[in-house]
Parts: sequence; structure tokens; C-alpha cells
Amino acid sequence: MNGYVVGIDLGGTETKIGIVDYNGNIVEKSIIPTLVSRGSEDVIDRIAESVRKLVHTSGVESKVLGIGVGSPGSIERESGTVIYSPNFPGWKNVPLSRRLEELTGFTTYVENDANAFAIGEWAFGTFKGTPNIVALTLGTGVGGGVISRGELITGSQGFGGELGHVIIEPDGPLCGCGSHGCLEALASATSIVRMAKEFRKRYPDSPVFRQENITARTVFDAAKTGDEMSELVVERATKALAIGIAGFVHIFNPDVIILGGGVSRAGNYLLEKVERKVRSYVMESFRGTFKIALSELVEDAGIKGAASIVYFRSK
Repeated sequence: MNGYVVGIDLGGTETKIGIVDYNGNIVEKSIIPTLVSRGSEDVIDRIAESVRKLVHTSGVESKVLGIGVGSPGSIERESGTVIYSPNFPGWKNVPLSRRLEELTGFTTYVENDANAFAIGEWAFGTFKGTPNIVALTLGTGVGGGVISRGELITGSQGFGGELGHVIIEPDGPLCGCGSHGCLEALASATSIVRMAKEFRKRYPDSPVFRQENITARTVFDAAKTGDEMSELVVERATKALAIGIAGFVHIFNPDVIILGGGVSRAGNYLLEKVERKVRSYVMESFRGTFKIALSELVEDAGIKGAASIVYFRSK
């Protein structure tokens, strides 16, 4: 398939837009503030304007095959409508695909951003073409996407694959979805920071609290140096992640589980802890049947994942 695809990684703070070729190379890229508070029409108008400029600048107008958008929230796949996105106030039944097609003239496909990540790994990642993939994005929240026998699992309404809202601790922390003890409430960057702050009174001398801005990376870096508080937080987060992964192994029997998102930047330190715990949670018959790996798409995972939607839906 010759030509180019526009990949749009729609985020709560910023939106990344790129022109991507069939091999997954980004030939042009721009980043704009999302400015969610201005409403969906304003966001879509500015994205469309940026797409038009980027396509013109790159000189590929006649070769664009379509637009792929990775959007947070529940997506009605066939119409490309954002049914609901909890971190995008007012975004209910937003016809994202239709509006971008009207404003740019390009066929547009919309997927949940975590599903887009899974498709991106299938299309462009280290495990390109692997038929059975579970992909987890560990960022502000925890998103998941599942490819089984080369097909994206979406369920009857297209909302399937919400792996971040599998309950790990029934009486655990409150999750943004309104439930308690979800994987997202225990293993996301947001939850790691929250758990660390809850220990402030008990561990006031932790190096984590010397930082003006506490992040998941701050906690992981401190844990690597032996900070007791940080080790407690990391142990709880990685235990939750391992329990979740073991469950996904039993349900989906994947070839590989790929970890992406900001938390995955803890690298082999994270990977080793998760792998060790997962071994103790999976049935003996599943041992040795799968790998756990870190995504290598890194900063451009969102753009490449969004672009891959067009190739995946057209295959």
C-alpha cells in the first residue's frame, strides 16, 4: 500500500499530529495544545487546520490515504463517534470522524487510544505482525488493547478491551471510573504519585518529597536507590500489574504482552519486577508461552498507533 497516513494522537494536554509512511516513518510532525476547555468544536477545528497545514508543507496532498485518530474514551468505531470521554468534559456523542472528514476532505477512522497503541505495535513495533498481542499503556490512566489472531477485539458495542478497569483489589482505591481497586487505580502514573503522597507523614524524609513536582519517575528512581517508601509503592503497583497481566494471559493466551506509556520508562527495573511476580500467578501450562516486553515506539507511539488504524482497517 503506497501513500501516507495522517496520525493524530489526541491527548488531554496536547495533540500530536504526524505524516506517516507505510513503514512507520514519520516524515512531518507537529504538536498543538488540545485546550479541551474550549469545547469539542474548537478542538476539532484547530486539529483540522493543523492537518491541512502539515499535509501542504510535506507536499503529499495527493498521496494521503486517510486520517487515523487515537482518542481517549468509548468510541463507536463504525461512525467514529466519541460516545464519552471522562477526561474531556462535554465530549458526549461527538462525531469526530465526520467533522474531520468535512474539514479536511480525508477519510477518517477513530479508535480508542489504547486500541490504537495495540494496532501500532502490531503494525510497526518490535513484534510486528504477531497474531496475538495484549498491549497496555501505563500513563495517566491504564489503557489496554487486544489483538487475537490478527483481529482487534472490540466487543459488541466496540468498547471492549478496557483492561485498565479490571478490578484487582475489590476494596482498593477509588478509580476515576467510579469503581474501586481497578488496575488503573493501582498501576497508573497518577495512582503511583497518589500512593506516594499518602506516605508523606510516615516517611517525611523520603527523597521523593524533596522534589517540587512528584512524578511516577521520581518514585521509581528513588526505589532504585533503596528508598523504603518508594519501594513499598512500586511493590504494590507492580503486584497489581502482575495480577492483571496473569489474568490477561489466562483469558487471551497472547504471544506477547507489551508495556508502553510513561511508567514503562522505568525500563528493565519495572520489567524484572513484573516478570517475577507474573510467574507466580500464572498456571503452569501457560509458563513459557508468552513474553512481556517494553514498547520501543516510545515518544511517537501515539502518532504511529493512530496512523496504523488506517492500514489496519483497510487490510
